[in-house]
Amino acid sequence: MVLPWAVSEPIINGKKNNVRKLREERLMSKAELARKAGLSPLTIDRVESGMDCRMDTKRKIILAMGFKLSEKDKVFPES
Repeated sequence: MVLPWAVSEPIINGKKNNVRKLREERLMSKAELARKAGLSPLTIDRVESGMDCRMDTKRKIILAMGFKLSEKDKVFPES
């Protein structure tokens, strides 16, 4: 039985995001990413689980992970 809230792949607006994958590649905890981005760990968890977020939140996550804004598609493809 698959639970509807048990999403295996993060999805934003029907599209996958790479926040969890990139964070784990950088050996960062959710708390560390949240602190660097100026967001709550709950917000990071929601984004990674596929919930939509504001453009400003995406910008903060992109910069906190060390990407340039021009590289946004690496973190949030087609957003």
